[in-house]
Amino acid sequence: MLNASKIKNNLRPSLFGGLMSLAGTVVAAGDIEFNTDVLDLSDRTNIDLSQFARSGFILPGTYSMVVQVNSQPIAEQSVAFYPPDDDPKGSQACLSPDLVGQLGLKESGAAPLTWWKGGECLDIQGLPGMEVSGDLASSTLNINLPQAYLEYSAINWDPPSRWDDGVPGLLVDYNVTAQSNHEKNDRVRHNVSGNGTLGANAGAWRLRADWQGRVDKDRERASSQPKLEWSRYYAYRAIPELKARLVVGEDYLYSDLFDSFRFTGAALNSDESQLPPNLRGYAPEVVGVAKTNAKVIISQQGRVLYETLVAAGPFRIQDLHDAVSGRLDVRVEEQDGSVHTFQLDTAGVPYLTRPGHIRYKLASGRPSNLQYGADGNFFGSGEFSWGISNGWSLYGGGITDNNYHAVSGGVGRDLLAFGAISLDATQSHARVWNETLSGKSYRLQYSKNFEQYDSQITFAGYRFSEKNYLSMSEYLDARHYGRNGERAGLNEYGEYNGSWKPIGGSKALYTATINKQFRDLGATVYASYNKQTYWSRPATHRWNLSASRYFNVGSVKNMNMSLNMFRTQEYNYKDNGMALTVSLPLGPSGTLSLDANRIAGKNNFSTRYSDRLDERNSYQLSASDNAASGYLSHIGDQADIDLSVSTQEGNKSSIGMSARGGGTLTPYGAALHRTNSTGGTRLMVDTAGVPDVPVRGYGTPTRSNAFGKAVISDIGSYQRTAASIDLERLPNTVEATQSVTQLTLTEGAIGYRSLDVISGAKAMAVLRLPDGSSPPFGATVKNTKQQDTGIVNDGGNVYLSGIQAGEQMTVSWAGAERCVLTLPVVLPADGLTDALQLGCRMVAADQSLPEPADLTGKHIHTENTSS
Repeated sequence: MLNASKIKNNLRPSLFGGLMSLAGTVVAAGDIEFNTDVLDLSDRTNIDLSQFARSGFILPGTYSMVVQVNSQPIAEQSVAFYPPDDDPKGSQACLSPDLVGQLGLKESGAAPLTWWKGGECLDIQGLPGMEVSGDLASSTLNINLPQAYLEYSAINWDPPSRWDDGVPGLLVDYNVTAQSNHEKNDRVRHNVSGNGTLGANAGAWRLRADWQGRVDKDRERASSQPKLEWSRYYAYRAIPELKARLVVGEDYLYSDLFDSFRFTGAALNSDESQLPPNLRGYAPEVVGVAKTNAKVIISQQGRVLYETLVAAGPFRIQDLHDAVSGRLDVRVEEQDGSVHTFQLDTAGVPYLTRPGHIRYKLASGRPSNLQYGADGNFFGSGEFSWGISNGWSLYGGGITDNNYHAVSGGVGRDLLAFGAISLDATQSHARVWNETLSGKSYRLQYSKNFEQYDSQITFAGYRFSEKNYLSMSEYLDARHYGRNGERAGLNEYGEYNGSWKPIGGSKALYTATINKQFRDLGATVYASYNKQTYWSRPATHRWNLSASRYFNVGSVKNMNMSLNMFRTQEYNYKDNGMALTVSLPLGPSGTLSLDANRIAGKNNFSTRYSDRLDERNSYQLSASDNAASGYLSHIGDQADIDLSVSTQEGNKSSIGMSARGGGTLTPYGAALHRTNSTGGTRLMVDTAGVPDVPVRGYGTPTRSNAFGKAVISDIGSYQRTAASIDLERLPNTVEATQSVTQLTLTEGAIGYRSLDVISGAKAMAVLRLPDGSSPPFGATVKNTKQQDTGIVNDGGNVYLSGIQAGEQMTVSWAGAERCVLTLPVVLPADGLTDALQLGCRMVAADQSLPEPADLTGKHIHTENTSS
């Protein structure tokens, strides 16, 4: 049996290739003369090759094209072609002011620009060395520019002139977890928790409202009241000219010099995410071990930042935002009912700035508390970093309100082969409860990537504070609870957790994170250490160590042994843990693991088997001497869903489920979709109303919904993003004439791109005009969406795609639409052996010609449709 898609793919390239082989001579004006004698045609006079008569010639008109600058695509957009003033028969691409603004020209190079066609089009002669050419076969406009004219760009980073603020829209993102625990004596405990974001986009502005909530229900004990609270209302936007981010509303102070606290007001911060990737900071990581299927909640000052279900065994969370700083609270809720918590202090790399540049952060407002609202006087803060030279940076800042003042200054040094280091000092003065306290704090930070040793000290720092030094957050606590008072320990939802914590008195803080790879041994080591000492209370500390190695035993390849160890001590709470895992690959994707771990003073031995059902579904089964559990993860088009079940000795059992997803609404349509980071940047792909089209972007492909819309979420802000149609998985009735698009979105944007997709049946057809003749060889056929659906061959033969029963198509030649054909209501069962014979009705300009015979719906049986 003949393959329809292969026939169609062979017809068009052979046609264009044959036309090129026909080119005999090129005359002075650039015209190509075709030798039609070599064509095997019955009528060599009925040929229209006007669109191929000039090398690279494109008929005047407007085309949708992907614009490439020095082989780097920037965006798909409409490009007009006009005849130049000195060549009425020619055609030249019109680079509009909007398109020129996307080229990334330096400001110094914008002054000499000249224009033609009344200022609508750029005169490329004004930029020596610039070349512009269009290619209709690939729908590409190629622009070559000397690098001296352009701003800095990288393979995956575009200059601000190419950033896209997206389209207006609404979004609703959620992350919900539900658990049910059953114990003997018919005791049942249920809890549901979640967090998410509601948002709206208008131009460059992003409006957001973050929510979080929790419901606990216990048959034997008084159930807690359902709690739903809005943790933040805020609006923000990017200011590319300043490489900054403006935030208005409820926010957290993100500072490289001072600790973080919540406030209501406004902040203008230099945004590292708007810098090239090699100039950005790093995001904190959270590492731990779960003895059962567990829920991990990461929060800061009561606001939930991250919540997820993890399978039994070691876990490592690496997708926190790089703007997160300060102390994080981590809570691990096991399915057996046990809970362990710890805190993690994060910090930035040494505060260095590019030579000649200034980074800054400004904020003003009133401190606020998630539970108590406004909690302090109006304050103002500011900080800066100035790149003095290639090696030195000077930085400093201050923060103040009526009764608190702090000023900081420091210097950073790039040690080149020896890394980077910074040193700063902060002086604080606070008046609280009729007492004046004054003290200093000193900080040392170091970072180094030892490439030759495959090692990286992500961060190493030390901070020492005098006894009477108070940070802003400690000052706010002292105002509320008293200088020597004690603060109630609160969980991540602001609820009393049964512990008491003294206020303030920080003495020394030690932090370090180290990575090391041993490539010859196939081993990797990761270690982190965090210790905080105080003047008037016990120290707290946590360290993690993980090491893994791949090795072979006889014919068994790629076995893995990993060791994870941690120790946590906070006030009167201690927790030590260790997990040793040996993994053995089984089958194409399965892994059998043997675990030995000690967590919360208990030893546990278990066996785990994990495997992937397909690219969307994976599972894990675990069994130990006193428990068994299962974990299933599903990556869906509309949501990610995780399911977990477990049973323990003593007639205990539990079941849990988490769902992460969202919905996005724009003027172009709406779609439900999966997402991990709520309120983040996303791209809506429109597949021309065609459903079930596989679209690739970030991670696992998704499919367009019933309205032909698909949303790719969790994409990087200010990073070049590509979306494409997975051609290998297209349904047989769908064809993509444009399968790839690229763009760079600002933070929180809802991008929109449309990909040209044709849906419908495919069949051979024979076209006839009213006088019985056929359209000329090379005529083009388009549907009502102006999509190319076929090119006429000899004798009116054409392979049509995108056939919809009863729809009309137009046939064009000599640069104009000439006739209209109506497709039959009943299509042939085999579009290759039963060719459609279609009459083509002339358009209004040619109504004088006779009407065609009624051939609609009739089939011609052909024995050899491939000839």
